[in-house]
Amino acid sequence: MSFTRRATMTVVLSCLLLAGCKSASLGGSSPSGTTSAPGAASGAKGAGRAIAVGAGPQKKYTVQQQPAAGSCHYRYEKGEPLEDPACTPGAVSPAVTQANLASTICRKGGYTSGVRPSTYVTGKEKKLNAASYGFTGSMRDAEYDHLISLQLGGDPNDYRNLWVEPTDPGHKKGSGVNNLKDPVETKLHTAVCSGKVTLAAAQQAIVTDWTTALTRLGLS
Repeated sequence: MSFTRRATMTVVLSCLLLAGCKSASLGGSSPSGTTSAPGAASGAKGAGRAIAVGAGPQKKYTVQQQPAAGSCHYRYEKGEPLEDPACTPGAVSPAVTQANLASTICRKGGYTSGVRPSTYVTGKEKKLNAASYGFTGSMRDAEYDHLISLQLGGDPNDYRNLWVEPTDPGHKKGSGVNNLKDPVETKLHTAVCSGKVTLAAAQQAIVTDWTTALTRLGLS
């Protein structure tokens, strides 16, 4: 083999090795590269973030500390009030799972009344949370709402799952609580208990945007 041919082969092999090293350093087939890609794909499909797990039902509830006064801000979708996801991201109860629906939220005779905190506790929390959101409207008309409702396995008294929900557009002042979010929750509960959607899907749809939850799950 001539000197010129040997030199040429050496240069080619060196280039191939360098290209391989450069490719590896860019993360083309590294573990970090493969883990980030599925995460991005699932986010694009609306899989959403993980929802926090609260303490669940308690024999005795205590008043929970709320976010700092003025630190939370309402959002609005076509005039409908939505929570601040930084203050109220939602929290689920560990006592309710897909496997035990028949003995919890879907059981005959009801579930929510047995796990709901007393008004003594929630009344104090509501005033504190109103300050968190800078709410100055009628407390009689505003609902201290579980973002993920109890009938959807929301945590009963985790501050991350409770917010002072203002009235809907056109609500008559002084007429009490009457929010359009409530029938959405009921429809989702029916769909979960009938097996049309999973518990996790219903919970995720609510924390994403309650005004689009039914459409997102094909229930509207």
